[in-house]
Amino acid sequence: MPLWNIVLSGYPASGKTVLARRLVVEQPNFLRLSVDDMRDMFFGSKEPSSEEEFIYTGFASLRDLALRMGHNVVLDCTAPRNSTRNFLLNTKVQGVIRLVVLFVVDKTELEGRNRERGMEGAVNAWDKTWETPTRDIPIFKFRNNSLTDFETSYYVLTDLLRSKVHPYRRRFLGNMFPQIG
Repeated sequence: MPLWNIVLSGYPASGKTVLARRLVVEQPNFLRLSVDDMRDMFFGSKEPSSEEEFIYTGFASLRDLALRMGHNVVLDCTAPRNSTRNFLLNTKVQGVIRLVVLFVVDKTELEGRNRERGMEGAVNAWDKTWETPTRDIPIFKFRNNSLTDFETSYYVLTDLLRSKVHPYRRRFLGNMFPQIG
């Protein structure tokens, strides 16, 4: 089976950590790396800081080490910018399939989830840095407005992960996973 380097990209409370943890538990040979956990471990806060270059450089090094050791990697981070997504996708490890899992959640739903977490205004704050992914990035849209959406998206994603077909060839994707543009 091929190795996967999966970057989760989405707003706060879109379901990234839930998906990452579930992949680690249910799929063979997956590791979860979290930017928030690294920030918290090194600097005692999950919020972005002036030390982001340190965090992301260490994050990429851990990713590459895990891939070299034969582990699939799911990178649990917001990755709002295309430059960040590209940085996290690109590895020097050969034979790795790269994929961005882009969380698609209704803004009203996201605002409600963030309010419940005591993070009112998080969606508006992230809107300022969010960029629509470029067409050259392999994308899987993960819909998560409800538990049914999550389960359906999870089923299709895990089917893709087990597939021996290259996951982002246009003939395979068809209309099921259209690029964002």
